[in-house]
Amino acid sequence: MELGIYTFAGMSPDPKSGVAIDAHQRMQNLLEEMELADQVGLDVFGIGEHHRPDFVISTPAVVLAAGAARTKNIRLTSAVTVLSSEDPVRVFQEYATLDLISSGRAEIMAGRGSFIESFPLFGYDLNDYDELFTEKLDLLLKLRASERVTWKGNLRAPINNLGVYPRPLQNPLPVWIAVGGTPASVIRAGTLGLPLAVAIIGGEPHRFAPLVDLYREAGAKAGHAPETLKVSINSHGYVAETSQAAADGYWPSYEVVMNKIGRERGWPPSNRAQFEAGRTPRGALLVGSPQEVIDKIMLQHTYFKHDRFMLQIDLGSLPHKNTLRAIELYGTEVAPVIRKELGQSVKTEEAALV
Repeated sequence: MELGIYTFAGMSPDPKSGVAIDAHQRMQNLLEEMELADQVGLDVFGIGEHHRPDFVISTPAVVLAAGAARTKNIRLTSAVTVLSSEDPVRVFQEYATLDLISSGRAEIMAGRGSFIESFPLFGYDLNDYDELFTEKLDLLLKLRASERVTWKGNLRAPINNLGVYPRPLQNPLPVWIAVGGTPASVIRAGTLGLPLAVAIIGGEPHRFAPLVDLYREAGAKAGHAPETLKVSINSHGYVAETSQAAADGYWPSYEVVMNKIGRERGWPPSNRAQFEAGRTPRGALLVGSPQEVIDKIMLQHTYFKHDRFMLQIDLGSLPHKNTLRAIELYGTEVAPVIRKELGQSVKTEEAALV
């Protein structure tokens, strides 16, 4: 299993002081986090796209390119690119450029986005929400497949036998589909044979297993080999030396961020009891000691048999030193055990087939 981190680089106010970190310092902290994730041997670093004052990243490809210059091995992906309000030509060019800078480490995680600020900002109608994504994904995949493209849609100007450059080092440039739990979205990803990233930030993860099964069934029906139908599970989490330290360290920032977004969306306020329920083995939060996080990833692997796990650590105002320590523990204490355990499982399964 690949193990990675993703972030939205939040700038929520500190729960105690009420003061938020400034954009410059948050960006410097983020680059340090990317560098450390590479040094401790994590596989993937993802950066999300937002267009609001409480997140610093609106152009993930630019920040990932800065990270590429400071890292050697870690894969670099958007998490997500809000493709519905982007121009697929520019997205492809940006990530092809990132791929060249990083010597073949770039990926795109494309989604419709759970935040809608980009739609009015770039002049798109939310009534076209679904059609925009479908059409732009079609164009992005055609750009990936061919140097010269002829394409026509309803919501973007046509392209008539034009070349799109530069071409990436990887062929094809990896494109994942990010979903939040919509059956139609997982069927589309499976039918297209694209890897699937499932965001699980609440509830009980095992309830998402039928969606992953549906994805694999759709892929098989479309004729795609099972080994090409990759699955990533993306969740909130935090690692500290002890379970209590993790809970006490993560809860204040988690409360601020989730309640702010909750007020915007009409959710009831979060409370500590709900947070603790999310930390239980069947909950969605991977907040705990290294062993607790290991146990939870392994338990979820029995549900999903997933190929990648992505942890969102730095919610809002989590102190930078705490984020760095969590990344260090994740890379040095969690990741090696997961890789060993799953490697042994694969060998056992292979032996059983002989």
